[in-house]
Amino acid sequence: MLEIERLENITNQLGEGPLWDVQSNCLFWVDSLKGEIYRMVENGEINSWSMPSMIGSLAIITENLALVALETGFHFFDFTTGVLGAIIDPEADVPETRFNDGKTDRAGNFIAGSMGRKIRDRPLACLYRMKPDLSLEVLEPDVIVANGPCFSPDGSTFYFNDGRRRILAYDYDPSGPLTNKRTLFEGAEHNTGSDGATVDTDGNLWVALTGSSEIGCISPTGEILQRIPMPVRLPSSVMFGGTNLNELYVTSISNSGNRISEEEGAGGLFRLTGLNATGIAEKRFVPERPYDA
Repeated sequence: MLEIERLENITNQLGEGPLWDVQSNCLFWVDSLKGEIYRMVENGEINSWSMPSMIGSLAIITENLALVALETGFHFFDFTTGVLGAIIDPEADVPETRFNDGKTDRAGNFIAGSMGRKIRDRPLACLYRMKPDLSLEVLEPDVIVANGPCFSPDGSTFYFNDGRRRILAYDYDPSGPLTNKRTLFEGAEHNTGSDGATVDTDGNLWVALTGSSEIGCISPTGEILQRIPMPVRLPSSVMFGGTNLNELYVTSISNSGNRISEEEGAGGLFRLTGLNATGIAEKRFVPERPYDA
């Protein structure tokens, strides 16, 4: 039986990027607007760290270290010392953008994209891939808002929302360019729009349908299999977690900087159980050279 539970009375402004780390059995997520990272451990205790700027996403490296995509580009972040180590800011000369959603691929590369802060009528942003040697390449230059990067179970298909109310699919090679770009799901045809997403072991996409206040389950062929109404207007992203990876964690928005939602529970963290679906463990990012604070 499906159950939706709000956790710990959390209220984020722009809750985003939930990430379940199977090695530590912890849930990470961010408040993009406030520039904060959160970690919930097994007993429900929550730790938080403040960044010097807005944060889009992160990848875990070790229990004490993460790769973070900030407003100011890619950095290492040490959870123990609170020290940031700058790697690269590929859009330092484009003040109209900031980094947003990101995810590791099945090979452990970190895929993250940027977004227009206020300009949403033309593409100013890009989708990037950072390799373990910390080299950076552009995968998709035609992006308005980077959202929902995720991969098929075998890693050969990449899914992505470029800010045009659609989910794209590409053939994916972790060491090659994106190919065979096509539209998997057109949100406008279903009176919705999609945000953060993840994939289950059956290959179905679970997506925050922010445009209709729902969580959607979409097949690998683009068919909507399930639409779950959420108790908040702006669910933002999803991630399977829990010991058996069968719980779906959902972040939400109370103030994105562009949209404000003031209903009870807005900005809350939610857990959905009873979905009869299981997620796939996310890869950690393992850099080839050590980080020295």
